[in-house]
Amino acid sequence: MVLANFTNPTVIIMVVVLVLLLFGGNKIPEMMRGLGSGMKEFKRGMNDNDDELDRDARAREEKEKAVRARVEEEMRREEEERKRNKPQ
Repeated sequence: MVLANFTNPTVIIMVVVLVLLLFGGNKIPEMMRGLGSGMKEFKRGMNDNDDELDRDARAREEKEKAVRARVEEEMRREEEERKRNKPQ
């Protein structure tokens, strides 16, 4: 099949001519602008999603640190209490 080989210059020219016939010369720049703005929005959305995931991970780490600190403090208090109440 001729269309399977896109490295052939004749096929590339045929595709370009077909696109021009279907959409016209004025519509193609509008389509490319729309495609470009769509790609920008997609990338922006992906970056926003990454930022949100990073924020969630940082918040989770902060919560874990706070819990760990409370547990360690409680363990220290219990140890001190045990030492005070230990018969000598």
